[in-house]
Amino acid sequence: MNFDPGKNYILENDRVLLRPLQSKDLSELLNFSEEESELWTYSLTPAGGRENLSTYIDHAIQQRELGVAYPFIVFDKKEKRYAGSTRFYDIQPYHNTLQLGYTWYGKEFQGSGLNKNCKFLLLQFAFETLAVDRVEFRADARNARSIAAMKSIGCTEEGILRSNCRSVDGRRDSIVLSILKQEWIDRVKQELKNKI
Repeated sequence: MNFDPGKNYILENDRVLLRPLQSKDLSELLNFSEEESELWTYSLTPAGGRENLSTYIDHAIQQRELGVAYPFIVFDKKEKRYAGSTRFYDIQPYHNTLQLGYTWYGKEFQGSGLNKNCKFLLLQFAFETLAVDRVEFRADARNARSIAAMKSIGCTEEGILRSNCRSVDGRRDSIVLSILKQEWIDRVKQELKNKI
């Protein structure tokens, strides 16, 4: 894995730009935090309200400094506005794997094609630049919208981890999905490219 947490990775195509999340981005994301509380319904680390969002961003940046995550802020070039955030996390160089998640967008950006553009850039970067062997995705097993989005980009469902982590309302079951490097090469890359 060719991952350097100190590098300023910027991923971009005609539709979207992803750059490293910074503390000053609080102001760019605050309106989503304060006005769209439903974004955090299934989140393990809710970011509703200024204080929670500040904690959310600070924690993401600390995880980057530790080399176990790499959070991005998402800029929609079509709308010329910041749309949300996403990140690589649980980065495991020994196993040559990482997870892709903590993805959220404001309501008006959902279903707009933005997510597929983001995921294409992130998966291409993970498999072709970082050279990982596997990208894993997890979600609350009740989060039908997120699960459908993951399947639509080419993820394979692996199963359910029962009561595997705490959640805001107690404990949750997590669905696990993944894309393997050979699947990316053989079909997922082209199939996803055709959708953006």
